Formats: sequence, C-alpha cells, structure tokens
Amino acid sequence: MLRSETAGEPARLARALEGLRRYQEAERIPPPPPPPAVAETGGACLRDYGGRGRAVVFVPSLINPPSILDMEGRSLLRWLAGRGVRPLLLDWGPDVAPRRGLGIAGHVEALLAPLVRELREPPALVGYCLGGTMALGAAALVEVAGIATIAAPWRFAGFPDEARRGLAGLWAGAGPAAERLGLLPMEALQAAFWSLDPARTVAKFEAFAAAEPGGERARAFVRLEDWANDGPPLPWPAARELFEAFFAGDATGEGRWLVPDPSALACPRLEIVSSVDRIVPAASAAGAGERLELALGHVGMMVGSSAREALWEPLAAWLSRL
Repeated sequence: MLRSETAGEPARLARALEGLRRYQEAERIPPPPPPPAVAETGGACLRDYGGRGRAVVFVPSLINPPSILDMEGRSLLRWLAGRGVRPLLLDWGPDVAPRRGLGIAGHVEALLAPLVRELREPPALVGYCLGGTMALGAAALVEVAGIATIAAPWRFAGFPDEARRGLAGLWAGAGPAAERLGLLPMEALQAAFWSLDPARTVAKFEAFAAAEPGGERARAFVRLEDWANDGPPLPWPAARELFEAFFAGDATGEGRWLVPDPSALACPRLEIVSSVDRIVPAASAAGAGERLELALGHVGMMVGSSAREALWEPLAAWLSRL
C-alpha cells in the first residue's frame, strides 16, 4: 500500500516509514483498571461508569476494543456520568473462546439481550459503528427506552461499489483460512479498513513523523492507533455474516435480519451520521428517527477536538429527554 500510494515520491515514502517507526517505538502508559462489572454472561459484561439517572447501555463494535468510548482525556462515558445518566459499557471480553460459535445476530441474542434483561428497568441503547447495527437488532428482542446509533451501517448497499468489491476480494482470500481457524484475525480486518481509505492511512503516518515526540498530539495519535490496531479475532460465524450477509447481501437493508424495518420500532430513535465518514458512509445509515449529521470523521466524531460540542452534548440532551 505504501508503494502504491507514494509511487514516484520517495520523500513521502520516507516520511511515512519514519512516522511508522516513531509509532512503533513510542512509550505506552498502561490504562487504568476498568470499572466494575454489574452483569456478566458468556464472557461479556456491563461495566458501570457511575452517575445517576436512567441506565444507558453503550454497545461498541465487535471489531475494535470498546476503549474508544473511554479514551484518556476524551472519555464520552466519564463525561456523561456527571450529566444525569448512568453509562454502562458493554465489554465483549478479551477472550473470544466463549463466543466462537456466534454470528453477529448470535452476539445480540446470546449476550447483548440477556445483559439488558438483567437491568431493573429498560435502558436506552447507544451503539457505535457495528455496535449500532447490533443495538437495533436488540430492540427486536428486549424493551428499551430509546436507541441512538452513531456511524452505524444498516444499508450496506450504500457503501461505494469499489469498497464492496475490495472487501469481497479480501474475504475471498482470507475466508477459507478463517474457516479452518474458526476465527478471522484482527490483521485481516485491519487490512479491510486500510483498503477503504489507503490515502488517509499513509498520510496520517506522514503527519505523525512531523509531530513533536512525546507531545500531546503524538500521545493522542498513539492511543488512537493502538485502539485501531487492537482487538481480538472475529469468530468465524460473525466474520461470515459480516462479509457475506451484510456487505455482499445487504441483509439488514433488505429486511432479512433481526429487525426488518428499524422505522417500525416503537421507541424514540436518534441517528448520528457523518457526511465525511469514509469508514461508514452516511448513505449506509438506516434512515429512521431523528437525524444529526456531522462533518467529522468516523473516529474524530467520538474523540476529536470538536467531539464534545458536535456529538457529546447533543447526545446528552437527547438522552435527557427520554
């Protein structure tokens, strides 16, 4: 990818490789211990971030760790805990063994829905990325007070054709080995994300090469890249459902999944999308409920310098109205 994106520009190639070297050698500070679990099942749990008010279950994607919602210095969950809600983070757990036989729908049915049922009253659900897709699926199984989705794909036909062809090619190459392993390694998933926006992938390492070593900008870059490159492998049934049923078959968009029509859900809905998201384009959203459109990237909308004003505050206001 580096050779392709910097063809004929050796200076850019050198800068990107320097940025990559600095990222690899950067000092890491261990994260604080996670908050306590208040409910557990099948290796997954709900972690309590304190606060008073209605319980709000945050559902992260299966692909990356949930720490994007609790990033050092930019924690949406800790910020919300002081604003009239009780954030509960769904932690899928680092050990994939208990859920090796689960597809994406299976994770909703066997883990998310049972954890929600353990709460005293119906919570609100907030799902990020694929977690938003799964939150919509959970609403078909359990009573919820409302659902907010953030950059959540639903109509997979809304992804650019080039991106869907690239993902299909990746799956054709990685799928047989993943089937034998029973798992799709994170490395293969990361290659899929790189393929969606290779120019930006190279450019961010070029920019990192010029950042002040040890400065806040450099530390934030390392934290985000560690999050983006981390995560357990995806169980084979979940990987197959993602690539074949969702990306290739658009099962959700065509009404062949847990929720045939999200607009028919009885609870209040908030859909947050981005007009500049290259990972989950706005055209792939479900298109049901109140809509908030931002001009921030897929990760920037959660932890960027404008995230609090653009996303956190409107989300808190919407939750307070439930």
